[in-house]
Amino acid sequence: MYFENTGLENTAADLELLDEIMLKHGLVREGQWDYERVTYDKKYEIKEGTFYLRIFGFTPEGDIGSHDAIINLMKPVVGKHYYPHGVEYGDQEVFPAHLVKSCQQTLAAVRTDLNAFEIRA
Repeated sequence: MYFENTGLENTAADLELLDEIMLKHGLVREGQWDYERVTYDKKYEIKEGTFYLRIFGFTPEGDIGSHDAIINLMKPVVGKHYYPHGVEYGDQEVFPAHLVKSCQQTLAAVRTDLNAFEIRA
């Protein structure tokens, strides 16, 4: 399920700043990157299953490996994890209302923190 109109899509920020802000809100990058793309994940383990809030980003130039990049953020998404297959984002998935609300609150908090440092992509 994609989150629309969060204010995050098409926002750009320095990689190190993003790492700091995302971690503050429980979104971790860990090994989820290559030299042009990043993924920030927040894991939810609730009675309905395991879910991930994900914020994807890319850099049109720069090098994520050397921590020298401006990251353009994309539309956030939440998906359900199925062992051993991975995360599904499809329309057939059911996302509990309390999970969606928590994701929206996290995205709004990230947006608020990024406002002061925003670079439009």
